[in-house]
Amino acid sequence: RRECAALLGVAPNSWDIYKKDPALAEARTEAGGVDHWPRRAVKTFQASRPGRGAAAIRGGRPERTGDQVPRDQVPALTAELLDADPATSAATVTDRLGVHRDTAQDALTRLRAERIADRIEADPSLTPAEAAAQLGYPAGQVRRATTRAGTILRARHAAPYLAGVAAAVHRAGWTAQEAVPDVQFPGDDRVVAALVLDNDRAPAPAVVWDERYGWRTATSRRHPITKGAVLPSEGGGVRYLTGGITPPPGDVVAALTTADA
Repeated sequence: RRECAALLGVAPNSWDIYKKDPALAEARTEAGGVDHWPRRAVKTFQASRPGRGAAAIRGGRPERTGDQVPRDQVPALTAELLDADPATSAATVTDRLGVHRDTAQDALTRLRAERIADRIEADPSLTPAEAAAQLGYPAGQVRRATTRAGTILRARHAAPYLAGVAAAVHRAGWTAQEAVPDVQFPGDDRVVAALVLDNDRAPAPAVVWDERYGWRTATSRRHPITKGAVLPSEGGGVRYLTGGITPPPGDVVAALTTADA
């Protein structure tokens, strides 16, 4: 990991984003329980990166044009700017990468929130604001990031429970594979996760967990998580499962079976 980052001239945190590129993911090998990437694959990826040319763009995104950098490349390129200057602003990202201001702000918020959460996990005595200060983030730029960092930490805490429910749903025969729940952070301040039930005999197309109210069924496999803070009403295939916020995985399966009956 560190050698790959050094070869690209970026911080290891940036490599953690780059390695998700399909070409690098396919080239990954494992030796002694440690991930490795062939040097030739890393150099091929380096040659194809849009960042160097994009960084030369000045004046931001021209009117009536799309982002100058593919959306999936923005996090890694923004991470490089943040590595070089923790006080990097959305205006700077917009100027350097030629992306929309909203795109730049979202990338910065997500990256800062993840790093603040990492710092708090390493030292639980820190508050989000203290962790942000240690990372060199200006207080005026991180209000949303500190809020989101708290949400990320709650999501990480809930991850083993959600994985347990996913395993129980798979054992019930409602998913072809033991899928990892799709976790999202609507509005930056709440944790919501969805499990798509891809078996035709499943009691619902999907189930959704919200840290505010627990589990419900969903009517869409493609879009199980609704937008906004308003909860969907019961009826028409939507049912809220009883048992509290985190009922045991077996109870979730039992509640779904009852709903099916």
